[in-house]
Amino acid sequence: MKTLRTAKCGETVTVTKLSGEGALKRRIMDMGITKGTSIYVRKVAPLGDPVEVTVRGYELTIRKGDAENILVE
Repeated sequence: MKTLRTAKCGETVTVTKLSGEGALKRRIMDMGITKGTSIYVRKVAPLGDPVEVTVRGYELTIRKGDAENILVE
């Protein structure tokens, strides 16, 4: 399975599933990342943390640990 963390800079991906439990999953969903959402990967920091993405028309920075819980295609 491919996760948002493994997506390359400049790539557009679609969310297929959110893993994680409770508060973590709720926080990701509150950021606008839900199943079927298109995400454009703008920048990835040199060490891979954090990842800057564009979701639903706004820019968002996600930590590596959270990005691993977002499955994409």
